Amino acid sequence: MHHFISLLLVIIGLQVSVDSAGRRSERSINRYYGSELNVSNGMDWGSWGLKDMCPTGTYAAGFSLKVEETLYGFWDDNTALNGIRLHCIDPSKGLSNSYENYASVQSEAGSWGQWTEIKWCPSGFLTAFQLRVESSQGVEDDTAANNIRFNCSGGSLLEGDGTYWGKWGDWSPFCQGRGICGIMTRIEEPQGIVDDTALNDAHMFCCD
Repeated sequence: MHHFISLLLVIIGLQVSVDSAGRRSERSINRYYGSELNVSNGMDWGSWGLKDMCPTGTYAAGFSLKVEETLYGFWDDNTALNGIRLHCIDPSKGLSNSYENYASVQSEAGSWGQWTEIKWCPSGFLTAFQLRVESSQGVEDDTAANNIRFNCSGGSLLEGDGTYWGKWGDWSPFCQGRGICGIMTRIEEPQGIVDDTALNDAHMFCCD
């Protein structure tokens, strides 16, 4: 019995290690931010999670998405975009499009899908975003948010590996500070036999 408990603790420890990839333990939840970025086309199913902030002195230079693979069956329930993860770097350690030392932060995420590869700004930080959102489909399958784009302060545009339903809305305002440093997402919890949508909307926070 003792051996079984030890083995269980090892497994739990490994899971915690996997879930903590990107050093989420370093995040600064109460970090001061100067402005908040919103878009006008998010959907309103579900509830807002807690904001999660990059560690003090770091800014988001990359992102990855949790996306459910498209299902094509007549009765299948697609949720599309389930989560957004920001990857934060310390500019004093140099800027590059390939980072080894970064901290990952995220708000709530849906239950479906897998995380995509990180997309990095070639230079600078994330400074504005745009959501691709499907409006309410009535009795048909709803997916809400499907994809996201970010503008980098260096002038580049990054588009996520999300899905294609819905339309791109207007861009958020641009950061008044140095760059995006935090995130909060609106997630609909699993609805059982009723239609699921997962991620509906997002807010970003900017720091000087």
